[in-house]
Amino acid sequence: MAISAREAAHRAASDAERVTWVDTDDRPLGALPRAELRERGLIGRGTFILLFNGAGQLCVHRRTLSKAIYPGYWDVAAGGMVQAGEEYGESAARELEEELGIAGVELREHGRFFFDQPDNRLWCAVFSAISDAPLVLQPEEVLEARFIPPHAALGEALERPYCPDSLQALRRYLGMG
Repeated sequence: MAISAREAAHRAASDAERVTWVDTDDRPLGALPRAELRERGLIGRGTFILLFNGAGQLCVHRRTLSKAIYPGYWDVAAGGMVQAGEEYGESAARELEEELGIAGVELREHGRFFFDQPDNRLWCAVFSAISDAPLVLQPEEVLEARFIPPHAALGEALERPYCPDSLQALRRYLGMG
């Protein structure tokens, strides 16, 4: 499958992007390129932002097929890796604006957890935001988005591929784990 020059440039920037490297207690150890962190099975930091509309529905979106992990999966949260020198809250605000075009909203933090799979080891911070502003989807990251009740996303995850890390963030937000 051929990729556009813009997508190729985005991939190259993502590979060179330096992200925060931490230990199992979330203590910073340094910064590494994202690809190296994953290849070596090291732990990074990630943010998960659950975006709700004024009616209490959750934004779910489908990831592009070019994503390094979980390509084409549905995702219940905007978010991504915390960059070197960045705090969790800064990362959350940046990622929400980049992926869904939502800026200037209050972000509420709902705790942190450790997610540990062979290809995805993260200390995760869960945030929520409410906005009825129109979504502006980042084409390199998001194929489509829609709003559904939060528990409906958990039901869909039994039949469709959903990102397991963001599902864990949603379950923690809902008090389910």
